[in-house]
Amino acid sequence: GVSHVLTLALQELSLLCKRDVNGVGMLYDLLRSRWLQALLKIYECLQHYLGKRPAPVTLQARALSREVVELLREAPPSGEVKELRRLLRSPHFKAALLSAHDTVAQKDFEPTLPPLPDNIPENEEAMRIVCLVKNNQPLGATIKRHEITGDITVARVIHGGLADRSGLLYAGDKLVEVNGVPVEGLEPEQVINIL
Repeated sequence: GVSHVLTLALQELSLLCKRDVNGVGMLYDLLRSRWLQALLKIYECLQHYLGKRPAPVTLQARALSREVVELLREAPPSGEVKELRRLLRSPHFKAALLSAHDTVAQKDFEPTLPPLPDNIPENEEAMRIVCLVKNNQPLGATIKRHEITGDITVARVIHGGLADRSGLLYAGDKLVEVNGVPVEGLEPEQVINIL
């Protein structure tokens, strides 16, 4: 792995270091540094984990939970059975944990976009569909009304903001729809409220 390559590089650099080649000593010290060694070990562990990604046992944990609750009804009553039934029927367990499990297991967390129409004219402008999840953070872009066309456009993308980090929005992009709402004829202030 990476550690083996680093060991070979260090052996090669130690030979160059003895010949006093410019900058090789500094590079040799850098590659021998503890923090780089630790970082490479972490990298190797992550690569190993990614190669062995755990797979869900079932894609339908909520349905399995309901089935277990039904089976527990027929079980001899005991404190443990009652407790397990109560846990499996609790709204937090069913709605939050099992629902989240099923969503991730089915890889159903990406937004579904409508298909593009087949009959787009040759001279039609290209259109991008952009999906940004804000999570209570500002978009990091300003909008304005184009003086000539009246279109709502991205005026500026703020460096380091969500829009900038995503690389999906650019100054001058025309907004056609925001969160499923057409913006034609709206004022920039109204569009900001939709964002």
